[in-house]
Amino acid sequence: MITIKSKSEIEKMRVAGKLTGDALKLVEQHIRPGVSTMELDKLAYDFIKKHGATPSFLHYNGFPGSICASPNSWVVHGIPSKEVILKEGDIISIDMGVCKDGYHGDAARTFPVGKVSDEAQRLIDVTKQSFFEGIKYATHGAKLGDVSAAIQEYVEKHGYSVVRDLVGHGIGKNMHEDPNVPNYGHKGRGLKLVQGMTIAVEPMVNAGDWGVVVLDDDWTVETEDGSLSAHYENTILITKGKCEILTL
Repeated sequence: MITIKSKSEIEKMRVAGKLTGDALKLVEQHIRPGVSTMELDKLAYDFIKKHGATPSFLHYNGFPGSICASPNSWVVHGIPSKEVILKEGDIISIDMGVCKDGYHGDAARTFPVGKVSDEAQRLIDVTKQSFFEGIKYATHGAKLGDVSAAIQEYVEKHGYSVVRDLVGHGIGKNMHEDPNVPNYGHKGRGLKLVQGMTIAVEPMVNAGDWGVVVLDDDWTVETEDGSLSAHYENTILITKGKCEILTL
């Protein structure tokens, strides 16, 4: 069931969203060669708890971390580890959620580690811009397919592919709510977007084919062909005008 948020609920989501965005900015400041993904996880955990909130991902369906940390060919759901040490030239996708006063924010970014190749940086940039191309259509009365199609079109125009097996989602009191928000689709199709809806739009973009596999830890999703992958996500609020991004 899709929930339309009240003014008071939206205000709580703004608070949770801001904390999510701020936590990501903090993590970004510490991304460098030699840092483990477990260190980044602890930074996020400490920041979130300091602000009287809870990491949405921690123990969610048994997930052991406060962030998902996914380098290079890992698409999403990488488990933070002391053994995963960032190296010069890596890219790292950080996905996290924050729950404050019963409402969630959810956002993701892909960051370069030191100096990266031009191709890796291009993948990061295209993935980020595909989000902004999609949300141009995220307004009251539009169809969800308008958002999805715009993301897919932009990504494929640049020679990349959007992951099909994983999608964005509604968000609010629960981390994952209806509707599903694919990053591919057809204009004019899908459900009608309505003022007061809150959704997480999250392009996951592979440099190669869109196929993915789940590793033996039952969490980590990797590109099937071993190509690089990038991720960019924000929680947004549908309005009668330009959507409001809650997690920047």
